[in-house]
Amino acid sequence: MGIQVGAKVERVDGRQLGYGDFAERYLKKNIPVVLTGLMDGWQACTDWVTADGRPNLRFFAEHFGNSMVQVADCFKKDFTDQKRVEMSVSEYIDYCLGISINSHAEVTNRNDDTESLLYLKDWHFVKEHPKYVAYTTPLLFVDDWLNIYLDSHRLSHDSDITKNKNEINCSDYRFIYIGVKGTWTPLHADVFRSYSWSGNVCGKKLWLFLPPSQCHLIFDRYQKSLVYDVHGDICEKKFPGFNKAIWWECTQEQNEIIFVPSGWYHQVHNLEDTISINHNWFNGHNLSWVWNLLVKDYNEAKEYIEDIRDICDDFESICQRNLAANTGMNFYDFFAFLTRFALASMSLLRDLKDEDISQSRSISRHVINNMRAIHSVASSMGSVDAFAEAKSRFYPHENYVAGSDAERIMEGPDFRVLCADLGRILKDMCAEHHQDEAMEHKIPCRTDLSDLSGFKIRNPAELVKLIELAFPDHFNACEFKSHAV
Repeated sequence: MGIQVGAKVERVDGRQLGYGDFAERYLKKNIPVVLTGLMDGWQACTDWVTADGRPNLRFFAEHFGNSMVQVADCFKKDFTDQKRVEMSVSEYIDYCLGISINSHAEVTNRNDDTESLLYLKDWHFVKEHPKYVAYTTPLLFVDDWLNIYLDSHRLSHDSDITKNKNEINCSDYRFIYIGVKGTWTPLHADVFRSYSWSGNVCGKKLWLFLPPSQCHLIFDRYQKSLVYDVHGDICEKKFPGFNKAIWWECTQEQNEIIFVPSGWYHQVHNLEDTISINHNWFNGHNLSWVWNLLVKDYNEAKEYIEDIRDICDDFESICQRNLAANTGMNFYDFFAFLTRFALASMSLLRDLKDEDISQSRSISRHVINNMRAIHSVASSMGSVDAFAEAKSRFYPHENYVAGSDAERIMEGPDFRVLCADLGRILKDMCAEHHQDEAMEHKIPCRTDLSDLSGFKIRNPAELVKLIELAFPDHFNACEFKSHAV
């Protein structure tokens, strides 16, 4: 029995959407959309595509052939993913050109231990080749807290984790994918339950999506094991709910971008030889998805080693290290991330200029919404046992420093880079603001950051208190008292 497709993903001209429209219709509602008209002028659409619309593979071999990349074998399963190998771009291009000489059908129809079907994934092209500007991130996706943070900071502060980079523990989440016809990606939800966008430079993809409300149907009866391939031989006894799932479907054409919302499981097939540009990101709209995933993965990590709790003095530390290794960050990493973004937002409001009052109001409105999201998630974090005072000795030293002394954080050069990047993207987002809408919102009292002298942010409760003190008109704050320690 085949899968049931109940909806087609909407297709919209992205040039007709402002950031506010996109946020209201798709980010907040958390639904997918295909966007056209946003890839005009990209260098990639010229250099990476031949005159007949096929991937210009030789361009990659000539200009970036020495780069080492991760390549997935679509014929070989490795736990919940495809087996990966490392090779140079030149070696991969030679492989693709060899397949092009042979019949695609002959290659893709073979599926045994002696054959391979290779798919280049997760190439950190922007980080590796910053001088070659292949594309410009569309305005609808620039509110990207994850990647602007990683441009100046590490997400995880565990040296044993960060020295082993992979698709989970990354220097950034901006990727290039190159695959021949027939390559595919198994059913999955994106890292951190982030948003993602994927732009087809050339080729065609088939996407299948499942809304979060139905995702329990693609797991086994214990909610542990996930279906690997929706077109495979699905055991009804193991996955009793699978046939009840109602999928969304989309065929993505060349020069189209698809927006993938948080928590939507999806499977993707390349219907033609394809090159795509992909970003994962999160911001204030889906911050709660990230925290909820961390809690879920933490509970699973803790359950897995529960039998050593009574004989282990640093049980919490082991749980957090395992969480960072499996998910890409742990509770303390996420707390340090939130703290820096909160302080950067306060700095931005302090430094707003008066030349364009309307734009300043628009920026301030975005900042306040961001602070509401951070305040909400930090409030949820406050009850977590890992942040109890008795557990503070388990904080990695760098994380404790990163999330404790407000003055020290704000004096760092990395923090100044984060502030500049955040200010830049907010100005871009608000460049086409509507004056009459912006004028309805007054600029909040700009925070006097000198009041932060000696202020310690050692746990989520103290971060919540800081936000309430900084924005008394927007949060229920208690009367300011000295918090110097």
